[in-house]
Order: sequence, then structure tokens, then C-alpha cells
Amino acid sequence: MKRPGLTWQLFLAVLATATLVTIAMGAAAQFNFSRGFIGYLNQQATEQMEAALPRLQRAFVERGHGSWEFVRERPGAWFRLMEPEPEREGATPWEGRLDQIAPHLLGLGRRLALLDAQRQLVIGYPRVFANSQQREIVVEGRTVGWVVLAPVESVTDAAALQFGHEQRHALVVMGGVSVLLAALIAWWVARVLLAPVREVARATHRLAAGHYDTRVSVRSQDEIGQLAQDFNQLAHTLARNEQMRRDAMADISHELRTPLAVLRGEIEAMQDGIHPLTPHSLGVLHAEVETLTQLVNDLHQLALADVGALHYRKEDVALGPLVAQQADAFAARCAERDLRLEVSLPADDVIVHADPARLCQLLHNLLDNAVRYTDPGGTVRVRLTLLEPTQARIEVADSAPGVAPELLARLFERFFRAEASRTRASGGSGLGLAIGRSIVEAHGGTIEATPSPLGGVCIGVNLPRAVGGMTA
Repeated sequence: MKRPGLTWQLFLAVLATATLVTIAMGAAAQFNFSRGFIGYLNQQATEQMEAALPRLQRAFVERGHGSWEFVRERPGAWFRLMEPEPEREGATPWEGRLDQIAPHLLGLGRRLALLDAQRQLVIGYPRVFANSQQREIVVEGRTVGWVVLAPVESVTDAAALQFGHEQRHALVVMGGVSVLLAALIAWWVARVLLAPVREVARATHRLAAGHYDTRVSVRSQDEIGQLAQDFNQLAHTLARNEQMRRDAMADISHELRTPLAVLRGEIEAMQDGIHPLTPHSLGVLHAEVETLTQLVNDLHQLALADVGALHYRKEDVALGPLVAQQADAFAARCAERDLRLEVSLPADDVIVHADPARLCQLLHNLLDNAVRYTDPGGTVRVRLTLLEPTQARIEVADSAPGVAPELLARLFERFFRAEASRTRASGGSGLGLAIGRSIVEAHGGTIEATPSPLGGVCIGVNLPRAVGGMTA
């Protein structure tokens, strides 16, 4: 069975909530009305009883001559005394109407009793409860009797029941109207709130189909607006990755085509007898094979780094001897190219927790780039410093030629070469810095390219120091 869409789910959730709240409020209102209505009846009856006290006082003196026997002998006189006075001038219509219906609505005749001074029943309701309302009848400073009112415990009068029924009917009607309005508002809110979500859903389908130029409009700064921004960022990232993939395929094809073309040309020339099979011609073939091998190995290293399959055996390593060892390995190459190699190390060893083999590979790539692309007669400088108490910094700087500042960040892209002076003719694959960045990031460090004070490029590597970082 297909589940309802998010619009319906939100609509039903809001409607169910509104319905439950309406029912709860209706039940609470009905409960409070019932209690309040009974309290109102008791209050009105008390006021009627208190209003009758002056009439009872006058009747005791004028008609009873100091006795209640006239009430006992003529019950009708009792009920006439308890009837409300005619509507007074200036009374509101509602108050006048209450005076008219009170004897029927309040049921006073069945709840009032008259007691004499000794609290003996004279006439009326025979039982007196603890919560009954009692008022003294005082004549000339002497208590001559009591009027007792039994409280209303439940509504049984037909008029009162009809009034309660009308109130319940009004509550039901108002509740139904409230639920209907809540349903309309819930449907509108669900449609309006989820419109951006539906737009993102449609855009997601287009994105899944390969349309990476798809974007959605950002209409707000709330969570839905943030979702739209995240979607646009995702689409931008996918488009960039797709472009990088295409560029990588084109670059790999280009890098493989040149050495393969040289190999093919040399082999065909030998087959045709144009070039004799000599140690020199074999050396040319071997050099091209080495170029292909280096390129394939670099691509393999990058592929392993991308999937997190490069293995690291980390231990506490002293960077000073490691940097000095790699610099010594390039001393001969620097001499061949008439380059001055400068090495600067701190007096104390700097300890990092790293894989020494991968650090050697990183330093080799950095020094290889510097030596390969620096003009003869230039300088290659290697420095190890303490950037801060928890960071070690390795810098490999070279002299001219330099790189335009806006291109420095792209040096770590695969196959990127900034200028003609830094081309494959120099023997590089264009992958060394990309591999170096993967190694640095795997060690929790950072790598950056900045203009070198020597006139070329300075590659800076920051690595976290091991606990206890420095040994004498």
C-alpha cells in the first residue's frame, strides 16, 4: 500500500492536532460550564434568599405577631414571601428575566426551609446539610428564626437542562467550525511550506539524471532555505567533480599518448631499418618506459589515496635527520644543475607521529619539483622550524621561475602545470604535489603554496608534533 505523501502527512498531523485540541477544549469548557452553572444557580438562590429576609422580618412582626405559626398554618404564605419582588426600575433586561424565571430555574421552593429561634423546622425542606446556606432573621436585635438553603448538587429542572443542552449544542457547532477552519489552514500551510521541498525533490531527480547545472531558488533563511543552499552546493560540487573527472581523463590520455608515440616511432624506425638497434636507441626506449612506469605508479598512488587504501605505519619520528637525509640525496642533482642547496634545521630534534616512509616520499616529491623546475644557477632552500608549540613546519623554497599568485592554489591539482617552464618536458608527471597533499592530510597536517622570497615557489607543510614534541 502506497504511503501518503508528505503534504498529506503534514495536513493530517495538523488536522489531528487541531481536532484533539478542539475536543479537549470543548470537554474542558463543558466541564467548567457544568460546575460554573451549578455555582451560578447557588449564587442566585442565595441572593434570592437574602432578598427575602426583610419581607420575613416584616411578616414576623405584622402578620405573626412574634410567631411563625401563620406560616405553618398557611404554606402558601411561605411561598409568596419567598417570591422575588417585581422588576425594579433601571434593571437590565437580563436581570429582569432572571427574576421572572428564577423560581422555576432555581427550584427554591424545594430547597428552602424556615427554622425558628430554636432551629426547629417550621416549614420547607426538612434536611439541613453542613454546606447549606443559613441566614439569621433578626427582629429588634433578637434572632427569631433562620432561613436555610440546600445547595444544588445537580441540574434536574427542565429549563436548566434545556439551557445546558443549548450550550452544549453551541460548543459542538463552534468546535465543528474550528476543525473545518483548521483543516483549511492546515491544507494551505502544508502546500505552502512543502512547495520548496517539492522543488528540491524535482531538482534532485534532474541531478540524478546527470544535469549538474540544476539549481533551486533560495527563498528564506530557515531550515528549508538551508536545504536549498545545501542542494545548490551539492550540485556545484558534483559539477566540479564531473569536470575534474573529464579533465583527468583528458590529462591521462595526453600524458600516455606522448611516451607511447615516442615508443611507437622508435620501434617502427628500427623495424624499417631507419634507426639501428644500438645502446643509444635502447636507452631512449628505456627512458620512455620509465616515464610510463612513473606515471602509472603515481596514478596508482592517487587512486589508493582517494579510496583511503594507502597504508601508514606511524611512529614517533625525528624530522631533523629525515629532512637532512632527503636533502643529501638531492645534493648530486643540485650540483649537476648548478643549484645551491641550503638546509636549515633547529638545534633540537622535532618529533612527529608519522609514517617515516611516507614522509620521505613527501620530501622527495617536494625536492624533486624544486630541483626540476628551478633555473640553473638558482637556489633550493629547505627549512625545518617550530611554527608553534604544537606544530612543526617544513618549507621547500626555490628561485625563479615563479608562479602567478592566482595559480598557486591550483598547483596541487592533478596534471596542473602553471607555466611552460614547468611542463612534462622537464620530466614530471604533474602528480607529485597531489600525492604530497594526500600524505599531509593523512597525517592531520596542511600544505600550501606561496611566493618564495627567492623568486620561485615556497611549499609549506605544517604537521602536528607528537606528545612531548621536542627532545634535546
